[in-house]
Amino acid sequence: MQSENRLFDDFVKMMNGAAGTLAGMGREAEGSMREKFREMVGGADFVSRDEFEAVKAMAAAARDHNQALEARIVALETAAAAKAGPKPKPSAGAPI
Repeated sequence: MQSENRLFDDFVKMMNGAAGTLAGMGREAEGSMREKFREMVGGADFVSRDEFEAVKAMAAAARDHNQALEARIVALETAAAAKAGPKPKPSAGAPI
């Protein structure tokens, strides 16, 4: 048996309309937030993954080169010290 109550039917129509309106507002708010986020991120100065990897590789190469130069300096200092001979020890009574 169906109800002939128009008040109930009007209430259901109003709730369906409100639900549709709220869903539309939600979609609009989501779209607005996405656009604001794109503007915010688009204005930032980010580097691409390729640029980051290139700089990372250059830093590794520079670090390796620096280590090789340090080893070379140690070898040269060792050779210079061996060539100069032992340093004389100061005597016990002599000032340093």
